[in-house]
Amino acid sequence: MNSNLNYAALVLAADRTANDPIALKTQVPCKAFAPIDGKPMIIRVLDTLIASPTVQSITLCGPPQALLPECPELNERILHGQIGWITNQNSPSLSAAKGLEQLDPDIPVLLTTADHALLTPEIVEYFLKSASDNEYDATVGAINYEIIHAAFPESKRTVIRLQDGKYCGCNLFAFKPRGRLLVSYWQKVEAQRKRPWKLISQTIGWQAVFKYLLGFLTLNQALSHIEKQIGLSVKIATLPFPEAGVDVDTVSDLMFVEALLKKKAENT
Repeated sequence: MNSNLNYAALVLAADRTANDPIALKTQVPCKAFAPIDGKPMIIRVLDTLIASPTVQSITLCGPPQALLPECPELNERILHGQIGWITNQNSPSLSAAKGLEQLDPDIPVLLTTADHALLTPEIVEYFLKSASDNEYDATVGAINYEIIHAAFPESKRTVIRLQDGKYCGCNLFAFKPRGRLLVSYWQKVEAQRKRPWKLISQTIGWQAVFKYLLGFLTLNQALSHIEKQIGLSVKIATLPFPEAGVDVDTVSDLMFVEALLKKKAENT
């Protein structure tokens, strides 16, 4: 493996639950179709991936096929073979596992989500360059919370507090062929993603929880515990872009991201 790898992108695009508040707020049948500054979120993500030179193909997992005509631009891209589509499963981790089954097992995969409305080609290329390191089976994107807070103090994010810093996820994952096994591990901890202490207890044990609660657990220690459990080499790629840590998880996120994009458009 080298830094010139091409990736297949897999985008999770189904709602987590029925009656998603963002879908209800914007009066669309699923969250991925929610317009932000006039453009559906999913189209923003797809346009970013298309503009990323390291991404060679794109497959969507969800939304349900019956809903696709409700987003004509997306439907046209699928019908014309520009974007692949497969049906979603009952959870993000199950959808990711199903999507990986459909892709060539020898191709490295970039996994992201349809609500990553601030994703840019620059963020994608930075992350994939880091992910192409020969030593690692899988790479997980993260960002120091202070970077997000400095740029967007009004944005509320889920934070894991460790001894060497506070971190947020970026909804960016990269898998070498063997690294796809990490998705099975993800299924075990998915339900605890909003409860960091419980997530840590289920993934790396109670000894680590005590360290976490006392403020002694470092990022490298947490990663070492996880690697021992799953038998894979996993890299945390810390990104310098505040936008990488912002997804559209709530209605307030939607309003914040829309205002940010409008301001950015006015200044260009």
